[in-house]
Amino acid sequence: MAEADIAYVATAGAAGLALAVSAWALRLRARLNASTALAEAESAAAVADLGRHDAMLRAFDDLSLGLTPDGQASGPPIGPSELIARLSDADEEPGAGILSRIRVTHAVLIDALVETGKVFEGLIDLGDVEPWRVEGRLAGGTAWLRLSPASRVMLTGADATESGLALLGDASPTPTWVVDAAGKLAWANRAWLTEIGAESVDAALENNLSFDRGADALVAEAGRLGVRQEGFRWTTGGGHRRAWRIIAEPAGGGAVTAFAIEVTEAEETRDTLRRHVDAHDETLNHLADAVAIFGPSKRLAFHNTAFQTLFDLDPAWLDERPTHAELLDRLRQRRRLPEVVDYAGWKARELEFYGASQASPDDSWSLPDGRTLRVVRQPHPLGGILLIFSDITDELNLRSRFNAQIQVQTATLDKLNDAVAVFGSDGRLRLHNEAFETFWNLSGERIAASTDFDALAELCKAVLPDPALWLGLKARVADPDPESRVAISGEGRTVDGRIAAWQTRPLPDGATLVAFSDVTARRGLEQALVQREQALAESQALKREFVGSVSYELRTPLTTIVGYSELLETMGDLPERSRQHAGAIRVAASQLARSIDDVLDMAQIDAGEMELSLGDVRVCDLLDQAAEKVRAKVEGRGAILSVACPADLKPIRADEHRIGQALDHLLENAARAVSEGGAVTLKAETGPSEIRLTVSDTGRGIPYHLQAHVFDRFVRRERGGPGVGLALVKALVELHGGWAEVESEPGKGAAFILHLPFGAATTAAAPELQLEGRAS
Repeated sequence: MAEADIAYVATAGAAGLALAVSAWALRLRARLNASTALAEAESAAAVADLGRHDAMLRAFDDLSLGLTPDGQASGPPIGPSELIARLSDADEEPGAGILSRIRVTHAVLIDALVETGKVFEGLIDLGDVEPWRVEGRLAGGTAWLRLSPASRVMLTGADATESGLALLGDASPTPTWVVDAAGKLAWANRAWLTEIGAESVDAALENNLSFDRGADALVAEAGRLGVRQEGFRWTTGGGHRRAWRIIAEPAGGGAVTAFAIEVTEAEETRDTLRRHVDAHDETLNHLADAVAIFGPSKRLAFHNTAFQTLFDLDPAWLDERPTHAELLDRLRQRRRLPEVVDYAGWKARELEFYGASQASPDDSWSLPDGRTLRVVRQPHPLGGILLIFSDITDELNLRSRFNAQIQVQTATLDKLNDAVAVFGSDGRLRLHNEAFETFWNLSGERIAASTDFDALAELCKAVLPDPALWLGLKARVADPDPESRVAISGEGRTVDGRIAAWQTRPLPDGATLVAFSDVTARRGLEQALVQREQALAESQALKREFVGSVSYELRTPLTTIVGYSELLETMGDLPERSRQHAGAIRVAASQLARSIDDVLDMAQIDAGEMELSLGDVRVCDLLDQAAEKVRAKVEGRGAILSVACPADLKPIRADEHRIGQALDHLLENAARAVSEGGAVTLKAETGPSEIRLTVSDTGRGIPYHLQAHVFDRFVRRERGGPGVGLALVKALVELHGGWAEVESEPGKGAAFILHLPFGAATTAAAPELQLEGRAS
C-alpha cells in the first residue's frame, strides 16, 4: 500500500476513535447527572422523612433515649422539648440526667437490655406529678429506652380518682380493675370494690382481696401472652350465686384491664332453656309416636326413640344428622316409604313443605310391609319443620272391626223382638231397632226428627200414656248421678190393651239402654202355669193321701194273709203241697208289704218329710248284717256271697236303718241277677272325704241303653222288682249328702257304688247330732 493510503487510513482511524470517545463521554455524563439527581431526591426525601419522624416523636408525650454499648446515653433524648426540660436536671446533660434517674430503680434491667437484648417494661417515679412507664427495646442494633405517662394505660393514686376516665369507670355498674406488669392491683372501680367488700384499692391490697382466683389466672394469662382472654366464672357472695363473663384486655407495658360482666340472668335463662329442652326431648322420647325435627338447613336436628324404632334406622347414622333428602333416600332403599311411580316428584313435593307457613293437612303412607302411617307436617318455631309419624295400622284394623261390630250389633238388634233404644248421656237417641218402630207404631222419619228424649217421649205417650213412667226413664237417661244410673224395670198397659214390660241398663260409655217388650202372651202363659201348678199341688196332695190311705188299707189284709199263711205252714196234718202253697202266699204277701213300704218311703222323701236318725255306724257290722239277710238266697242259686271290709275302718255318721235298707235292695237285686257259679261281693273302701260301698255281681249285667235310667222310678227293668227299689236307694244316699252310680258291662255283671260322706249333713237331724257328726 502507498504511504498516502496508509496516512489516510491512520487519519480516518484516529478520527473514528475520537468520535467514539466523545460519544462514550456524553453517555457517561448523562448517567452521572441522572444518579446525582436521584441521590439529591432521595436525600431530600430522607430529610423530609427524618423531619416527619422527628416531628411525630416530638408530637406526643413520649421520650426516646438511645444507649451506647456500654450502657450510656448515646445523645440527647428525642421528644417534646418541654417534656425533656421537665424531666431533666439543669446541672447535667438531658440524656445523661434522665438515664441516671431511670437507673436508680431499673439499672439491672437496663444492663440486661444492653448486654443480652432482653426487653423489659415497668413503672418508675421520676418525681413528676404522675408515674411514668419505662420500656426497653432493641431497634437497628441499638438499645432504646422509652418513657411515657402511665395515665395512658392505667389510673392510680389521687390523680386517678380525680381523672374523668376514673369517674366514668366508677359510674360503670360493671366491675372493672387494672393490674400492672407485676400482677399487682393498680386501680379498680366502685362496682369491683363493692363486689369484693373493700372500701378502697389500698384496703383490697392490704387484705389481699381479689375478685376471683379463676379471674386472676385469666388476667395473668392475658398479661403473659399479650392477647385478649375471655372466660366464664361463677362466684358466691351475699348468699347468692352469680355468673360472670371475664374479659382481660392487655393495655401495654404488661398491664391488663379486666372487666366482669354479670350474666347470671342469661345463664339462668340458658340453664332453664337447656332443662326445658332436655325435658322436651325426654317427653318426646316417651311418646309412642315417632317425632323428627329438621332445622332450617334441612338437616335432622332431633329424633325420638320411637322414630328410630319405627323405621328401624341405625342410631349412629341418625347421629350424623343427615339431610331430609338423605333420610328419604335411605327409607326408600329400606322400603319404608310408599311405593310411587315418580319418586323424584314425590320427594320434591315432600321437601316443598319447608316453605309452608302453616301446618299441612294430615297425610297417610301405606308402606310395602302392610303398615299405615299418619304423617303430620308443621313448621317449627325455630325454623325447619316438625314431622310426626303415627302407626295407625292397629287403629284402622280396630276401626274396621268396630264398624263391623256396629253393623253386627245393629243387625242383631233389628232381629230382636224387643223394642230397643239407646240414649246418650245428653239424652239424645243414638240408635234403635226396627222392633222399636213397630212397637210404638212410629216411622223412621218421625223418630229421626225427634231424637231428643222429651220429644220422643211425647210420641210414645200416645201408646203408653203413663207420665210417671217417662219421668222415671228420663231420670235414668239424663241424670249423671251414679245413684240414678241403676237398672230398673217395670210394666205398664198400653191403650190397646197390651202389657208392656220395660227395663233400663246403664252402659259403660255413659249411655243408657231402654228396652220395651210385649209380654201380654207371656203373662197369660204365666197365669196358666200358675193355675197348672196349683192343680199339680192339689193332685200331689191327693196322691199322698191316696197312697197313705191305700197303704193303710192294704197293710191290714196283708198282715192277716201273712199270719194265716205262717199258721198253715206250721200245721202238721197239712199236705206238703198245700204247705208249699201257703209258703208261696207268705213270700208274696211279704214282698207286697215291702213294696208298699218302699212306695211310702218314696212319697215321704218327695214330700221332704223323711228325717234321718243319725248316729255312729260301724260299716263292717252293717255289711255283715246285710249279707246274712240275703246269704241263703244267693247260695240257694249256687253262687258265692263275700264281704270285704277294712278292719281299721272308722265309724261314719249316718242313719244305720236307711243305709241298711239301701244295701238290702242292692243285695236283693244282685241275688236275682246272679246265676249258678256266680258271685256277689259286698265291699267297703275309704277315700279322702267319703266311704264307698260297692255291691257287685257276676250276673247278666245291664244293657248300655238302660244304664242311664237304672235309678229312675217306675221303670220296667229286666232285673225285675217293683220299679222303686233302686230309685229309693239313690234317694236315701242323696239324703245323706252322697250319690250313687252304676258300672256294668252287659254279660259280665254289674256294680252299684254308694258314695257316702264320713259325716252326713242334714237339716232334719237334731242340732246335737249335727255337732257330733262334725266332731267325728
